[in-house]
Amino acid sequence: QSITPYLDLTSKTIKEDCLIANIYVPDTEDKNLPVIVNIHGGGFVIGYGELVQPKYLVKSKKVIVVNFNYRLGVHGFLCLGSEDVPGNAGLKDQVALLRWVKENIANFGGNSDDVTLTGSSSGSICAHLLLLSKSAEGLFNKVIPESGADVGLDSVQPNPLENAKVYAKMLNFTDVDDFYKLEAFYKNAPLESLFTTTFEERKDSSLLLTPCIERKTGEQQILVDTPVNIIKNGKYKKVPILIGTSNMEGLIQISNLETWKDGMTEKFSDYLPVDLQFENEEERKEIGNKVKEFYFGDQPVGEATVLLFIEYFGDIMFGYPTYRSVKLHVQSGHDKIYLYEYSFVDNTTEVVPHTNVRGATHCAQTSAIYDGIPLETNDESDLTEEYKQMKSTMRQMWYNFAVHGEPVPKGSSLPAWPAAGADGSPYMSLGLEVKLGGAYLGKRARFWDAIYERYYRAPVPPPQPLPYAEL
Repeated sequence: QSITPYLDLTSKTIKEDCLIANIYVPDTEDKNLPVIVNIHGGGFVIGYGELVQPKYLVKSKKVIVVNFNYRLGVHGFLCLGSEDVPGNAGLKDQVALLRWVKENIANFGGNSDDVTLTGSSSGSICAHLLLLSKSAEGLFNKVIPESGADVGLDSVQPNPLENAKVYAKMLNFTDVDDFYKLEAFYKNAPLESLFTTTFEERKDSSLLLTPCIERKTGEQQILVDTPVNIIKNGKYKKVPILIGTSNMEGLIQISNLETWKDGMTEKFSDYLPVDLQFENEEERKEIGNKVKEFYFGDQPVGEATVLLFIEYFGDIMFGYPTYRSVKLHVQSGHDKIYLYEYSFVDNTTEVVPHTNVRGATHCAQTSAIYDGIPLETNDESDLTEEYKQMKSTMRQMWYNFAVHGEPVPKGSSLPAWPAAGADGSPYMSLGLEVKLGGAYLGKRARFWDAIYERYYRAPVPPPQPLPYAEL
């Protein structure tokens, strides 16, 4: 199997020619089966199609599942706005795969007019963004973003050219202000040298290489405007959406607690989301102090407040973007959005450091849908009975959505699950008990609404490069 660069797996062959699909087909003579296409996660820099495997889902539900590789890192998400490097190559790979499915999945028993697009983490962001793209319109009929939204702080690069310069400096290239030398560096650098750097822990929770708004360069464009503007304009096909997060998404940042705790206590403004902007440093500090007080009160950030640390990063990276997206979509006239929070834990779930509390970590719901415990084992024989039941319930709801466009159709034995309103209510709580909840995030959503309404930093496309003769 050939995989994309940016994942150090010694058993795999790494090369740029990586657009390979894996198709899982149930043992049946039935035709016109529903199709699920899954986009893997990995922060836009690591991963490959079979990070999660869907064999149990395929066997139990008579559904075809397709997963695949796409270009990552510099090869997939460098965005210079030039003819050679317009941006969003990874998203264009995904659209190419969806077109292939549209044209060929009937040969495998699938219904090309019944395709559900799913994704987790960065794959969730991609799936959600493709909903807003004219280039992908008509290629899928429903979408399931799992722990990642179209208006998140890492959904679209705020300033692609600046990100390209920062990343080049990390790779020890210094002549970044000469655009053509910068472009030549990226085009001519050996494959291996471009993926020696993967995740850089950044205090504003940003990733350098993500999707971007594209300039017109004569090539197919995936994103022509900001996601917020596209949603508000309502000029996209409003297919059913099943979207949500886990209840402790912020565990993704737990490894930074020790190195960040003092800085967060002393100058919280350094840790505000990247998609906020302020008139001056004084205003930034003022909002930083306001946010710190809201989450931590007068307590220092540290081991004793680790659950608040997790809540803060979970909210800014996943929870609030999900809520904000639902709000914007509903306000634009979308009435088929189903919202959830996954909170299932059992006695095998790791305890949060410095506490006796367990929580569902980033993309835990994805693990519940696919085989075994992804990245550990595909075997389910040793799972607790509670987790086996949870997996069964999750697979049923996801299958229901793929078939009916709603996770709990009429006549189901599961609790009724109405579509969400603009206030994020109701949402389904998916835990040891499956039950309907009120307003998603509650007062935390309203707190961030007030901040984003005033300080939101809209992403911009890369500037048009100057003609070489003018430099």
